[in-house]
Amino acid sequence: MNLPHLLRRAGSAALLLSLGACQTAGVSTGGGAAQVRPPPAVLVGAGDIASCESDQDEATAKLLDGIDGTVFTLGDNAYPDGSAEDYAKCYAPSWGRHKQRTRPTPGNHEYHTTRAHPYFEYFGEAAGKPGQGYYSYEAGTWHVVVLNTELPEEARAEQQRWLREDLKAHPARCTLAYWHRPLFSSGWERDNPGVKEMWDALYEAGADVVLSGHDHFYERFAPQTPDGRADPERGLREFVVGTGGKESYVFGDPLPNSEVRQADTFGVLKLTLEDGTYSWEFLSAEGGFEDRGQGVCH
Repeated sequence: MNLPHLLRRAGSAALLLSLGACQTAGVSTGGGAAQVRPPPAVLVGAGDIASCESDQDEATAKLLDGIDGTVFTLGDNAYPDGSAEDYAKCYAPSWGRHKQRTRPTPGNHEYHTTRAHPYFEYFGEAAGKPGQGYYSYEAGTWHVVVLNTELPEEARAEQQRWLREDLKAHPARCTLAYWHRPLFSSGWERDNPGVKEMWDALYEAGADVVLSGHDHFYERFAPQTPDGRADPERGLREFVVGTGGKESYVFGDPLPNSEVRQADTFGVLKLTLEDGTYSWEFLSAEGGFEDRGQGVCH
């Protein structure tokens, strides 16, 4: 076999090896240019978390220990007052070991201490600008918005303006938002001013998922409008996840579109965010209760 023929064969083999390397998991050739599918992002967390009077926050923190990804908090992170001492003695020993990967939001108990100063000092830049507490970030292909339901009226108006601008600047196919007080809940406390305005903006922008705490139980709603009408095509799916460790509440009469309710367990919600889809899994610290499902972005 002559030298030019050998070189041609060697070149063909190298080309085949190169093509084979491209056809790995997460890559689709689809008859055209190769497209790499981005890896899923994982968010996991809960609200209403740490109290020095209970060890249930340690039980839910152990669930976090075994899950990679971003940890979210849904407010009322450190009882009773969100003070520096509450964060140091109650939150830090449990959920605090995941501080470096936590993207938090404050609750009403953080504001028992003037302007939630200890909350902003504890989490630093991860909590957004002091005095505001709202920000956004990217999780894989998803845009994530974190809002503050504890602001006074004038500051809520500024947050609303920021929210609409942020959504326009990040027209992602899939959008998730979280904050402390829910718009919809089958608990007894249902008067949460300012929350519907945030839902209005998210619904108009085609967002997909909302997470809240405040009520100490787990509840999942079907996709719905800000007015509470079922809307499987464009509605927001809300999860209430006030199960981080503080004692549970009881349910009132179930609201329309409420699909799952559980007030007898502590746990965390794990969300796996993929390109155009998402899945959820509620993990119970005690075992015996799980809630799993999948959804598609608008």
